[in-house]
Amino acid sequence: MTKQWLAGIDVGGTTMKMAFFTEKGECVDKWEVPTNTEDEGIHIIDDIVDAIDEKLTKNNATRHDLIGVGLGAPGFIEVETGRIIEAVNVGWKDFPLTERLEAALEVPVAVDNDANIAALGERWLGAGDGAENVLFVTLGTGVGGGLISDRRIIHGESGFGGEIGHITAVTEGGAPCNCGKTGCLETISSATGIRRLGLEAVESGKTGMLSSTYEKEGDLTAKDVLDAAKAGDEAADEIVEYAMYHLGFALANLANAMNPNTIVIGGGVSKAGEFIIDRIRTHFQAYAIPKVGEDTNIRIATLGNDAGIVGGAWLASQRV
Repeated sequence: MTKQWLAGIDVGGTTMKMAFFTEKGECVDKWEVPTNTEDEGIHIIDDIVDAIDEKLTKNNATRHDLIGVGLGAPGFIEVETGRIIEAVNVGWKDFPLTERLEAALEVPVAVDNDANIAALGERWLGAGDGAENVLFVTLGTGVGGGLISDRRIIHGESGFGGEIGHITAVTEGGAPCNCGKTGCLETISSATGIRRLGLEAVESGKTGMLSSTYEKEGDLTAKDVLDAAKAGDEAADEIVEYAMYHLGFALANLANAMNPNTIVIGGGVSKAGEFIIDRIRTHFQAYAIPKVGEDTNIRIATLGNDAGIVGGAWLASQRV
């Protein structure tokens, strides 16, 4: 009797997280392998296949026990075909990922953006708690997002659905963003943005914990700013309040448009927990339609780095 396993894969620029799940979402095995980005990422397919075959053997299974694969990849993706338009971190450009992986493994393969996959994972087994409509936000190097409506990811016409980090938060004099605009949300509310604001406070001559940390370490991190704010440092508190105001404002307007049941906050900044959730919720409630504000849960993500592999497995289950 075959085992009916699903494989979830989360391809990152440094490592690939991989796992086998049952159809009920029970994790059978999970592991990581390095991402070989040499030669425009051409070796990644072989590495995935080899890793899956090796783990199947160790678990007394064969490819007949694998019924589907779901993969999250960074970059821009043509979801209908699984073709990677461009994924700079791994070297793929105009790369037929689904086609090649299906041919190599001889099982159905589904591919989506890594933030979307993480959103699906949190909806299925994480803080989304199975809700039909979920807005997933990652506060890391940038601000990423995944919009789920009626259990389906909103991709949009060009596949850019969920790029909430590029909502314009500051209309005049904002910091430059990697997308080419200025004043994007991710220049303020991401870990990178919070660090930038901390450094600007130190450079402007503000004293306190931030300047002390900078003098000692020669740099600041977003965690330094958040920890200082928790400890009552005035300059740090102003930064966190500013960052969370803009995030709460943006999320309220998104919620007014899509009316989610749950907003899930993930990424490194989310480790600050209720300290930031309380602030986000305050500003969210100020701008959300009253009924939307009342019905929307705002929660910290619970799956951490496993969100992508969990979401990959769920996506794979929809192809079986």
